[in-house]
Amino acid sequence: MGRNTTRRTVVSIDLSGSPGTRQRRDELAAEEPLEIRVRKKPLAVTMRTPGHDIDLAMGFLLSEGVIGKAGDVVTAQLCAGTDTPNTYNVVDVVLDDAVPPPVTDPSRNFYTTSSCGVCGKASIDAVRTRSLFDVAADPMEISARTLAGLPDKLRAAQRTFDRTGGLHAAGLFTPGGDLLVLREDVGRHNAVDKVLGWALREGRLPLAGHVLLVSGRASFELTQKAWMAGLPLLAAVSAPSTLAVELAEEAGMTLVGFLREPRMNIYAGQRRVTL
Repeated sequence: MGRNTTRRTVVSIDLSGSPGTRQRRDELAAEEPLEIRVRKKPLAVTMRTPGHDIDLAMGFLLSEGVIGKAGDVVTAQLCAGTDTPNTYNVVDVVLDDAVPPPVTDPSRNFYTTSSCGVCGKASIDAVRTRSLFDVAADPMEISARTLAGLPDKLRAAQRTFDRTGGLHAAGLFTPGGDLLVLREDVGRHNAVDKVLGWALREGRLPLAGHVLLVSGRASFELTQKAWMAGLPLLAAVSAPSTLAVELAEEAGMTLVGFLREPRMNIYAGQRRVTL
């Protein structure tokens, strides 16, 4: 598996004083392709930051509705690819015999980029995968003050971002504000999949009574992923999209945007955020 950062020589220009240039070493977030195979057949390729690749594959299969629990997977392992030297940019997943194989449809292109997890899919109906979990019935509540403090906790745990400034983050929190797991990646959707894959392997699904915080915006795809994992509350430090709000309302989720202490906007499910 490749490193999650690499160092390069760059030319730095500083205009704050006398204009000039200098060469220095800069650390960059790695971006490499990961191919996800099911029963040795290619299913998806995503551009990601190497690390926690098994979690990424498991979270992807969960959010796409291919699997619903850890027992649906017999094995998931990094495999040798074709690169030299080998970067192990392939994860092969063997499903239980009782699990139907994923249906590949021309209307659903499983190639994803680091910025968009649903690019190439023909329509919103094609990506609206139904969750196994009744999120609307989740009675979880969190105080607005606790919620407002989560972005600082997320940022403090972003070790690779400190070195590169180039990664998104997703963190899973308790209603009391405790950070359970954080994952970083060049792709928003990959960071979330890594969190969901961890929760799946840990036997924590559904994630009732938990909060998912993302460092960027709240998109349709991230809202869907949260729903598929049974999460009652998705929060983002930036803006949500119209489809994200509509899907949150449909699922009975709470969706919070512009979460930047001391303010936040609640776009759906206000009942879970208390004063």
